[in-house]
Amino acid sequence: MSRSPSVLYVCVKNGGKSQMAAALMRHVAGDAVEVHSAGTHPGTSLNAESRRVVEEIGATFSGEHPKPVDPALLDSVDRVVVLGAEAHVEAPGRAPDRAPVEVWEIDEPSLRGVEGLERMRLVRDDILRRVRAQADDLLDGS
Repeated sequence: MSRSPSVLYVCVKNGGKSQMAAALMRHVAGDAVEVHSAGTHPGTSLNAESRRVVEEIGATFSGEHPKPVDPALLDSVDRVVVLGAEAHVEAPGRAPDRAPVEVWEIDEPSLRGVEGLERMRLVRDDILRRVRAQADDLLDGS
C-alpha cells in the first residue's frame, strides 16, 4: 500500500496563512493528504480572524498551534509551500529527488485598503483556490 502524499505549508509566524492552508487542505482532501504547517519564526498564538473565516466554510484549526520548521519533516514531505514573500525556507540538506520549495504569492487585500474579516475572506479564498488545485495534483497520481 502506498503512503499518502504529504505537504508542509510555511509562513513566518505559523499563526495565519500556513495554518489556513493546512486547515483548508484537510477540509478538501481529508485523510488522503498528510498535512503539516510551520513557521520560520513562530508566533505565540493563532490568528483569530484566520480561524474564524476558516470555520465559516467548515474547516478547523482544532488542535493546532504555532511551531517551527522541523528539518527532518522538511526533507520528508512531498511538497513544501511557502505562503507569501516574507518567509524564506532554507533547505540545503533537502534530498535532490524531493520537490522544490514552492512560493505562493498570496493576495494581500490590505494593500488595497481592505481590512478585518473582509480581508481574511479574500486571503482564504485565494488560498482555497490554490489548495484545491494542489489537492487535485497530489491525488491525481495516487
